[in-house]
This record gives sequence, C-alpha cells and structure tokens, in this order.
Amino acid sequence: MTERTVLQARDVTVRYPGHPPVLAVRDVSLEISAGETVALVGESGSGKSSVARAVAGIEKAAEGEIRFDGEPVTPLGIRRRAQHLTGIQMVFQDPSTSLNPRRPIGEQIEDGIRAARGRGAEGSTPQEWLERVGLDPHDGRKMPHQFSGGQKQRIAIARALAARPRLLVADEPISALDASTQTAVAELMRTLISDVGAGMLFISHDLAVVRRIADRTLVMYGGRILEAGPTAEIWNRPQQE
Repeated sequence: MTERTVLQARDVTVRYPGHPPVLAVRDVSLEISAGETVALVGESGSGKSSVARAVAGIEKAAEGEIRFDGEPVTPLGIRRRAQHLTGIQMVFQDPSTSLNPRRPIGEQIEDGIRAARGRGAEGSTPQEWLERVGLDPHDGRKMPHQFSGGQKQRIAIARALAARPRLLVADEPISALDASTQTAVAELMRTLISDVGAGMLFISHDLAVVRRIADRTLVMYGGRILEAGPTAEIWNRPQQE
C-alpha cells in the first residue's frame, strides 16, 4: 500500500464467557491504510461486530495483536483511554447508544473537537461539523430527541469525525435508517473520511452500499475471513454464497 497503514490486526481471536466459551472470531488478520475504506461483510453472527469492537478496544482479544499507528490497542477500562487511541472513533448501528440524551448536540460534538486538540489537531467548531453532515449549523443547542433517526446518525458521525480520527470503525451504521437515506449517509461517511485522510472499517450486510463506497471487501463466515480483495473483484467473483 502506498498510504500509511493505520490499522494492523494479526491473528485476532475473540471469545465470550460460557460453558463452553463462545468462539466469535478466529485468527482474523486485516490492514487498513489512511484514506482507505475497507468493508467487512457477512451474515448475522459471522463475527463482524466482534471484530469491530476488538479493533476499537471495546472487546479484549483473547489472542493476536492489534496495532493502531504502530501502537498496541489496549481495551477500554476504568481508566481514561490513552490519548493517541482517541484517534480511533466508532459509529454504532443505533446512534442513541452513543448520544447523551441530556446534553445539547453541539456540546457533544465539542467533545470530539477537544479530543482532536489534545492530539495537536487543528481546531474546528460544532457549527462547521453540523454543516458538513448536512444539518443546520444553528441546531447545536437542540437535544438529541428533537432529531429523526437519520439526523441523529449524522450527528454521531459529526461527533466522531470532529475528533479528527485516523481510523473510523462503523458498525452497521446505516442498517437502522430508511432505505432512502442509507446510501446518502454511507457516501457522506466515505467523503468525509477521505477529506480528513483517515481509514474506515465499514461493517455492513448491505452489499449494494458496500459496492459503492469500499475500496476493499472482506467476507466473514463462522468467525473467519473467507475471502478478501478489491471490492469490484469480490462483487464479480464471489466465492462464498
């Protein structure tokens, strides 16, 4: 790859407690470069979200190694996250899980801006980010409940990108949206990621959207990556039905 690699995952395995333990991800390896969108697709239960959460440090990998900008990704815990790891941001399927219902949206976008400043990035404003995601820049004082589901997802995207991430992990970010807005939001994410020079891991089961925005596609089944390559090749010659 010509661009700098922002994410390297090697032989990652994720297990969940149980009798016996549940093996969700087995020996998964992937790389993402700056400016690149990599899609991870597969049926429900294939391990896509577990990979996303491990990459973001939400789940602890039982085995393997995950590095972000060359540094180990440590799981989130009680202590505050290391500053350089704020360069990983995540957008979830349901924006309500990441937006505080008691705080104006402008304040929440400001949280991302502060994280960016803490890493020495250029300053920005909530108004700028609201405008970039297609919302009224004067809506910063409104509360999350005053917006539709699609608008709340745009707010979540604005907050994540305001942190000037080097890596955006998007876990089924459009599946809860109306069909009429899904492609628009996905293409918006791709455009903004390209603008800030970040990489994106885009988790989805919507192959039509993946075809439009992803440079490369990885296909998961049963916790493993069975197929990987440029999206056009995966689309034209699928090996896993």
